[in-house]
Amino acid sequence: MVQRATVEELEQGVRDAQRRFNEGMGADGDASPYPLLTTLRAQAAVHPGWPEMGMAGKDTDGPQTFTAYSFDAVKAVFTDNLTFSTRCYENVVRPLQGPTILEMQEPEHATYRKLHEFAFARSSMKRWDSELVGPLVDRTIAAFKADGQADLVDAVFSPIPVRVIAALLGLPESDVLWFHRLAIDILGFRGDMNTAMNASAELREYFVGILADKRRKPGDDMVSILAAAEVNGVTMSDEQIYGFMRNLLPAGAETTSRSTASLALALLTHPDQFEAVRADRGLLPQAIEEGIRWETPLLNFMREVARDTELAGVRIPQGSTMMLSLGSANHDETRWDEPEAFNIFRERKSHLGFAHGAHVCLGMHLARLETTKIFNALFDELPGLRLDPGAPAPYISGTMFRSPPRLDVIWN
Repeated sequence: MVQRATVEELEQGVRDAQRRFNEGMGADGDASPYPLLTTLRAQAAVHPGWPEMGMAGKDTDGPQTFTAYSFDAVKAVFTDNLTFSTRCYENVVRPLQGPTILEMQEPEHATYRKLHEFAFARSSMKRWDSELVGPLVDRTIAAFKADGQADLVDAVFSPIPVRVIAALLGLPESDVLWFHRLAIDILGFRGDMNTAMNASAELREYFVGILADKRRKPGDDMVSILAAAEVNGVTMSDEQIYGFMRNLLPAGAETTSRSTASLALALLTHPDQFEAVRADRGLLPQAIEEGIRWETPLLNFMREVARDTELAGVRIPQGSTMMLSLGSANHDETRWDEPEAFNIFRERKSHLGFAHGAHVCLGMHLARLETTKIFNALFDELPGLRLDPGAPAPYISGTMFRSPPRLDVIWN
């Protein structure tokens, strides 16, 4: 047990950390990035520099930056992980989270991805559904159901994914809020690197004890599974497991929190689609995918160019940084009609919200499970759910991570 404060103090600490993180990532209003992305995409599929961030291309020799904006260009980069390497994350992620598969290269990456897949086995989903996610969602909503009003971001979308991850790691319930705050502090490294590094060190020290306990007395949690996993004689080191544990909240909880909040805003501001899904839950899977396409929670990925190449007619030299605009790719009008509109009835086509290729999101099936359980419970338990007319109009913000900062609702 690590708590030294009251639950209320810990909850406020999480809110404060989230606010600092949002501010550090450019969440300073309701300005939409999509008009500019539309213009850039119309001009070229690939641009020198990183235009929407004010970074111009270089005419001189030396490392350069390029950004892919079209669906086809972004997908091509994800598909070719030998030319477009994740090695660039070594200097960004590794100092904060330790070794992770994010920066691994082939063939090492393929082996360690198989080891990680033991922790996300599809066979586990049914058990997680009935024993973990479902009961957690029900308890969370029951705690405020009688109030008749809530900020769904604070009450549902922020806490549930974190509590799911904490339970899957086998963490004590009493440590969850402390874990949540430190994990957000790590995410906020762009705004405060010292706080992020201190949080990372504190979490690593904590995870040493957790892993030691799981090795002595294995359970059915992810840490126990990874500690025992083996592929062709290869196992995960303690440092790699610590890295996995520190990476799981930003990779598995932050994005789910944001995508569920944005989907709720989309449905609540499109009452006809809200009612259609409430009446026919068979529409929920396509609503989930449309929500992720329409408002991708993480707008940009990064790659390092490992060899001279050409992308969409643009020559890109070895050593360049390749930025991938998922927000632009998922709004590409050559793939979707009226891409700026939220429309659960549109023709179903795959999006890039979970990335693509060798590094496609390991936790995407868990994210879909959580989202399904959350929205089924909201439909069932909060009759007449609607936006609070007495609250400020909701909006989505952020230049890197995007979601509504709050979502005030009422119900009957």
